[in-house]
Amino acid sequence: MPKIVDHAARRDEIALVACRVVAQHGFGEATVVKIAREAGYTTGMIAHYFDSKQEIILAALRLILKRMEERLEARTGGAELGLLDLLAESLPLDEQRATECAFWIGFWGQVPADKRLKRINAWVHREYMRLYERCFASHWPEWGSWPPAVREQVLGAITTFINGLTPSAVLSPAEWPAGRLLGQLALQLTLWRAWAAEAARTGDGAGEARIARRPGRTRVPAG
Repeated sequence: MPKIVDHAARRDEIALVACRVVAQHGFGEATVVKIAREAGYTTGMIAHYFDSKQEIILAALRLILKRMEERLEARTGGAELGLLDLLAESLPLDEQRATECAFWIGFWGQVPADKRLKRINAWVHREYMRLYERCFASHWPEWGSWPPAVREQVLGAITTFINGLTPSAVLSPAEWPAGRLLGQLALQLTLWRAWAAEAARTGDGAGEARIARRPGRTRVPAG
């Protein structure tokens, strides 16, 4: 009787190996040959599931998002957790998340020179923003009452902060233990929540958002 192969699981397995290879060796050194060797497969087997290295990388990005969503769902399935606990899923607080974050650093280094990777990065950024917005909406009761421009500012600022903190923590883990990472994120949440409450009360948030969108200005929510 022929062996039944779970093709979706096999694709995820290869994508996970690709994450580790990129994290350990960098994007340029993460060749299909090296990924195949690390996975214990031939390059022909890899080619059966993916047409190119870019396809493997895209699968790895999707897998990271999927795993993050699964962690969020698992953590909210029992006792109520704070916003800090949920957003911390994006920080390199353990080996798995450190590997995912190191993969991101390798990927980001390739984005500026590749139009397709730019499009992929924009898609991933939108997905992360969607996940973060879900966390804000479920943990800050006042979130829905804030003007859209204010919510956009807060969401973009926190996302940008996490994206900026991640490389420092991955490259210098001794300088960024878990306590310090969580402390910095908690401070940002406190500051932006206070700013949003005041901006919503005075209407200043909408004005700042319009200024940020003027030509020649850097828009605050970046990712």
